[in-house]
Amino acid sequence: MLSVLRLLLLSVYSVIASCLGALLGVLRPFNPNNTSLCARLFATPSQWLLRIKVETELEHLNSQTQACVIIANHQSNYDLFVLGGTVPSRTVSLGKKSLKWIPVFGQLYWLAGNVLIDRSNACKARQTMLTTTETLQKRQTSIWVFPEGTRNGGQELLPFKKGAFQMAIAAGAPIVPVCVSRYTQTLDLNRWDSGQIRVRALPAIPTAHLSLEDMPALIEQCHARMQACIDELDEELEQRLAAAQPL
Repeated sequence: MLSVLRLLLLSVYSVIASCLGALLGVLRPFNPNNTSLCARLFATPSQWLLRIKVETELEHLNSQTQACVIIANHQSNYDLFVLGGTVPSRTVSLGKKSLKWIPVFGQLYWLAGNVLIDRSNACKARQTMLTTTETLQKRQTSIWVFPEGTRNGGQELLPFKKGAFQMAIAAGAPIVPVCVSRYTQTLDLNRWDSGQIRVRALPAIPTAHLSLEDMPALIEQCHARMQACIDELDEELEQRLAAAQPL
């Protein structure tokens, strides 16, 4: 019953947040700071409504002084509420073109300046990649990408698609991995405290002087580092929960 009430309240708030975010987009369309503001608008109250405790270690992300490609694992639709508060200023995300047609939220997403990619059209997808290179180099705006391309359901990391790494190499931009502990199997909205989630940014991986021939090794390196970090975050949470159990 508690989960039903929470999801109902979350749905109502999401509509309100979408309208406020869309209004912000209309007032200053495509401003590179719109995405981070809107992400926080969704995330902070939603974490309170759902009683989710999110602990973050973001020194390696927040200390970045140049535009970068941020890659994160993608577990569920709750990622917006979990990760929204971690999105730095002057950051946009890369999303499917179909998002644009979701009522209110789609218009918010577009007006916030996020990059929409048509994956069904290879020519348009390549043109979008060229646009993202300009965004990184000339507009000094970072790009947030879920390189798995779809939700993994809180399981092992799926294979990474090439787009994020092509962008980073073309722009010579560093890659900053952001890792989230697996929460989809442990989150319980019927409990008063629904669950704990940990988020950790890893040191930036430089791409300057790399070519497309280096891309497979770069993808493998990022995938391995993120998988190891996610496993470590899960283990740390398990140890903490075990220590909190009464004897």
